[in-house]
Amino acid sequence: MLVDSPGELSTLVAGARTGGKTTRETSGDAIRSVKEKFDAVLVWREHRSGSRSIFERAVGRLEPGGALWIVTAMKKVRGPLTPAIHRLELSDLVKAFQKEGLAYDREVRVTAWNVAYRFVKREP
Repeated sequence: MLVDSPGELSTLVAGARTGGKTTRETSGDAIRSVKEKFDAVLVWREHRSGSRSIFERAVGRLEPGGALWIVTAMKKVRGPLTPAIHRLELSDLVKAFQKEGLAYDREVRVTAWNVAYRFVKREP
């Protein structure tokens, strides 16, 4: 499932999926209407405001063993519309998902201005 992702990324992800799996796109406002579970959820979120409710719903849409990817604007770059002071940081995400039993696993540079962080269930 893709939440608030740019159209180009949605097209790329949908074309890369195999095995009959579908890719569902939704907005952060409409995520509450999604009832299915997904093996991966990607949320494109650059600013803090309203993030908590979207993240909680995204975690609720994960299948057991699924991965949650959060794409944010990097802190020390120019280009994103969100001012640096209002951008989400890794420490914000780690704190938010710790309560859900998710642990930071890795990161990937997505664009010159954005980075994606992956969270998965912690091993007992």
